[in-house]
Parts: sequence; structure tokens; C-alpha cells
Amino acid sequence: MITGLHTIIYSEKADEVRRFFRDVLDHPSVDAGGGWLIFAMPPAELAVHPAGESRHELFLMCDDIDTTIADLEAKGVRCQPVTEERWGKLTAIELSDGTSLGLYQPLHPLPPRDSSRA
Repeated sequence: MITGLHTIIYSEKADEVRRFFRDVLDHPSVDAGGGWLIFAMPPAELAVHPAGESRHELFLMCDDIDTTIADLEAKGVRCQPVTEERWGKLTAIELSDGTSLGLYQPLHPLPPRDSSRA
């Protein structure tokens, strides 16, 4: 039985990105040994889209993108301009290693959360 979703961000500056998730995004974590932080994340969802080539993408989700951007920018995080798609409002935030991570506010219906599977 699937019990969760483990996501990995690879970075040449992993310690900096870990500090970003811990100190800027305020995600709780556990040290799995040697400073290797594993972060608790909010509920996840998975979509499978048709495409000409296979690839994977990672987005953080929020309820109010404008408020989330204002909070992040107050902490010194750079955000790209928001675009609106049929399925949601989309931006990207700059991580401490210079890469970016998608952030979106869904406008589509959300799947029910089954707390017994958490």
C-alpha cells in the first residue's frame, strides 16, 4: 500500500537549500543523520499529463498566491511574475542555490484528503 510521496531536490548547494526549506519556508524536519534533513510536507497530489516526451515537475501549492508571494518576498525570496492558467495561478520561487521551484494556487477541484492514509 502506498503511504506517502517522497520528493527529492538535487542541488550542488544542498545545505543552503535545506536551510531555505527549514528557515524561510518553515517546514518541520527530522535529521536522518549527519545533518541530512527530511522535511514534512503538506498533503500532495499527483497528475499525469500527456506529453511528447516524458519528464517530471515539482510545484509547491498554496491557497492564496498573492499572500504567499508577499510573505516570501518579505523574507527576501525572489518570485517570478504570476501567470494565470485554466487550472491555476502559477509562479516560481528562487531557491538559495539559484534554481527555481514552481508555486501555484490551484483553481481546479482538489481531490479529497483521506486522513486514514496519512
